[in-house]
Amino acid sequence: MDSRKLVGDALSDHMVAEAVLTAHYIAAAVGAGLGRATISEALALVADRSAITEIWVTDQNGRVEFSSVTGLDFRFPTDVTAGTQAAPFAALLNGSQDGVVQGFREREIDGAPYKYVGVAGIDKPRIVQVGVAANGTG
Repeated sequence: MDSRKLVGDALSDHMVAEAVLTAHYIAAAVGAGLGRATISEALALVADRSAITEIWVTDQNGRVEFSSVTGLDFRFPTDVTAGTQAAPFAALLNGSQDGVVQGFREREIDGAPYKYVGVAGIDKPRIVQVGVAANGTG
C-alpha cells in the first residue's frame, strides 16, 4: 500500500502508520493462534497507552472481530453508498481501496466527534480502523 496516497496532515500520517502496524499485528496474532480475547486485550493496551482512542478490526463481512472497546457489537456497512459515517470503510472489504482517511465527524454509534483512519487487512479482507476522539478521551 502506498500510504502517501492517503495522507495530508501529521495526525493522518501517524494514524495511517498505526493502522498499518495494527493490520500486520492482527495477521501475525491470528496466524500464531492467539484468541479473540487475547488480541482484543492487546489492542486495548495499545489504545490505553497511546494517542489512539480506539481500535476496531472486522471480519470479511464487516462485523467487529477484535477491538480495544468492550461491550459493543458493531457491524460496518458493506455498501460504500450506505450514507453513514462508517460506510466509506466498506471499500476496504471489497478491495476497491487500500485505505480511508476521514476528518473529525460525528460517529455512527453515539454522535461523538472522532477522526477515523482505516486500512485493508493483511491476512484477509477486513477493516482495520484506528480512531481518535476530538476531546482526546474515549
